[in-house]
Amino acid sequence: MANGRSSQDERKLEGGSQAPPPEPGLWIGLSSSVILFNKWVLSAAKFNFPLFLTTWHMVFATLVTQIMARTTNLLDSRHKVPMNASTYSRAIVPIGIMFSLSLICGNLAYLYLSVSFIQMLKATNAVVTLFATWAFGIAPANYKQLGNVTVIVIGVVIASFGEIKFDMLGFLIQVSGIIFEALRLVMVQRLLSSAEFKMDAIVSLYYYAPACAAINGVVTLFTDVPRMTMGDIYGVGLMTLVANAMVAFLLNVSVVLLIGKTSAVVLTMAGILKDILLVAASMIIFRDPVTAQQFFGYSIALGGLTYYKLGAEKIHNLATDVRLQIGEYRRTNPALAKTIAIGAVVSVILLVLYNGAPAPKLTT
Repeated sequence: MANGRSSQDERKLEGGSQAPPPEPGLWIGLSSSVILFNKWVLSAAKFNFPLFLTTWHMVFATLVTQIMARTTNLLDSRHKVPMNASTYSRAIVPIGIMFSLSLICGNLAYLYLSVSFIQMLKATNAVVTLFATWAFGIAPANYKQLGNVTVIVIGVVIASFGEIKFDMLGFLIQVSGIIFEALRLVMVQRLLSSAEFKMDAIVSLYYYAPACAAINGVVTLFTDVPRMTMGDIYGVGLMTLVANAMVAFLLNVSVVLLIGKTSAVVLTMAGILKDILLVAASMIIFRDPVTAQQFFGYSIALGGLTYYKLGAEKIHNLATDVRLQIGEYRRTNPALAKTIAIGAVVSVILLVLYNGAPAPKLTT
């Protein structure tokens, strides 16, 4: 199997626990909403303060998790975690630093790169995380896996060379964010490898959020705050900032509230579907141009990522299940199936034509 132990560990880390992942529809919706919402606030709404936005998210998460800890039983499992000041500074703070740096870089990248290109670059997340597990000795080097992830890298390189609005600074910022996130995942894996630490996603957020808020806040004081005014906040809207932070928080909460409603295979495919939908949404909403070379390169990267995550056997089984289900649906609903197929073809054609049309000029 191509993915092996390390990709299973990665899925556990991304959820913050060893529990099954959430229901894919809600996860796709919230994850996509956070990315598009952040891009809109930072770019379209001209709120050019990415570090402040990240700090605000962490402050909001800190406040809400503290309230939840005192008014609900959703965080009661935190009492089983042997946490003290020494453990917090040794185990949580370094993870908080990596988490903060990944969030900061992730938001900064939106100022320089399109959402579609950022999603293409994120296909390398699995590659960097794999290398990090090897570097820290968590997993032994596996040259078969190296061959699998090389395909992902080749696809992303092809897509990068096809990017029309390529910006080297933005590219380096996004790559740095991917590296910081990989280091965070490895540090979390080392922390959770001990039987003492069993934290689900919301409890992890309860511990990480204050550290991230403090770290981001210090950086923000020297970067965004000196050039910010209350006019900037009123310009984007207080309720907009609250809604933005709420969507980001709900993304974390959904991992816990909807545990056990799907399998890791379904979530993997949902993640790939989410990336594709985000590229399409970026083309439609922000008029991000995507070239044929990028489509080709990204298709290679997604194919490599799917094989790396699932392996040949699961892909074959999944393809067989999908083929049987489609055949059954066409047999029982022939007219509707034909309508859906025609609609999909027309949608692709319109998307290509829409992407090739000149973007309307914005007036201020």
